[in-house]
Amino acid sequence: MNIFVCIKQVPDTETKVQPNGDASFIETSSIKWIMNPYDEFAVEQALLHKQANSGATVTVVRVGGVKDSEALRTAMAMGADEAILVDAPDNLDSFATAKALKGAIEKSGKTPDLILTGKQAIDDDCLQVPQLLAQMMNLPSVSVIVGFEGDANNLTLKREVDGGAIEVYNVSTPAVVACNKGLNTPRYASLPGIMKAKKKPLTTLSLSDVGVSDEDRRVVYSDFQLPPEKPAGKKFDASDEANQKSVVEEVVSLLRNEAKVI
Repeated sequence: MNIFVCIKQVPDTETKVQPNGDASFIETSSIKWIMNPYDEFAVEQALLHKQANSGATVTVVRVGGVKDSEALRTAMAMGADEAILVDAPDNLDSFATAKALKGAIEKSGKTPDLILTGKQAIDDDCLQVPQLLAQMMNLPSVSVIVGFEGDANNLTLKREVDGGAIEVYNVSTPAVVACNKGLNTPRYASLPGIMKAKKKPLTTLSLSDVGVSDEDRRVVYSDFQLPPEKPAGKKFDASDEANQKSVVEEVVSLLRNEAKVI
């Protein structure tokens, strides 16, 4: 059984980002990168499914820059068997990313029995790649998964929808499943796992190797800007009872005429 997990490497949420020189993306030279948190649930589910199906293998696939393969090594330290990296710009759009993932899976020479992803990436929040990948590979797809049961051939998936309701799907494999938080508790990489990960195979491919060209980009990013600085707050001294009325009137006036919230 061949299980593939598509992961993305994203900036740490505490990283302070800046636009790059031509404002086409963010400056990446000093960023701390992590595995997309939703993808951690996908990796963990792949490992749990592997444990339940003897002989199964887990391959993690990432599309992005080669400067740092931390996310792939983390997944292998958790227990994935091997990794594939498609060397590509970090600001590749969703369509080209999905096509690159499809090409990498096909290039592996393995027929996928299950493809797992996170429901979305926390940097661009596009929520498009899993569905695009499923369409390109002509596979059924279920997203926002919070419950996963099944065997090598059939899955029972619980999907969270608006309002807190749960939908239940019975799906035959192969399929693309996009995982949400709450599905499981991702394991920490152990020290032996980290050491083993250094020796596990990591294949690097180019975009041309997986059949992706510049014409596959449907979105080109430009004019990245930081949000405007918040103005300094205003303080009012109402400790003197004689001034409290005038202070309240001034605050109300500012809320109505300047902040326009009342």
